[in-house]
Amino acid sequence: MVQMNEKQGSEEVLEIVGRNAYVTIGGVEKVPAKIDTGADSSSIWASDIEVSEDGKLRFKLFAKDSPFYTGEVIESTDYKVSVIRSSNGEEQIRYRVKIPVEISGHKVLASLTLANRKKNHFPILIGRRTLSGKFLVDVRLSEVKQHPKNAKTSPLNKELNEDPYKFHQKYINSN
Repeated sequence: MVQMNEKQGSEEVLEIVGRNAYVTIGGVEKVPAKIDTGADSSSIWASDIEVSEDGKLRFKLFAKDSPFYTGEVIESTDYKVSVIRSSNGEEQIRYRVKIPVEISGHKVLASLTLANRKKNHFPILIGRRTLSGKFLVDVRLSEVKQHPKNAKTSPLNKELNEDPYKFHQKYINSN
């Protein structure tokens, strides 16, 4: 794909990525990542996050119950903090580190916030700052097969299908 840069009159070749992709990070290959143009920053599931008395940030990528967990302790003195506001308005203070990530065969130095993403479908979220100037997003494409927790088999939809009226009274009218 070629994108014209009108200000400079030059051509840039940007890699096309889909709404999700497998990435390589921290020596771990084929980690599913959500490509999210609605998110400003990128985030990764991290555990055992602490700062030592000498000022070093220490953490592990993922957590013990993740298939991508290696237990390797990563140390950094080059880190910052960010206030992250979620889509529901909650604010969190998170550490931010730069980690090389390979997305669709292209290595980029991504600035990632460290977060507990255990409850998220994807352990990594790639936001606009990482994508900008390097990738074009085509939401029709998807490297990662649909997550097993799809809407057709969710317990809520099963309950809805069994008795729509009872479901409505329990969940919707109770608010």
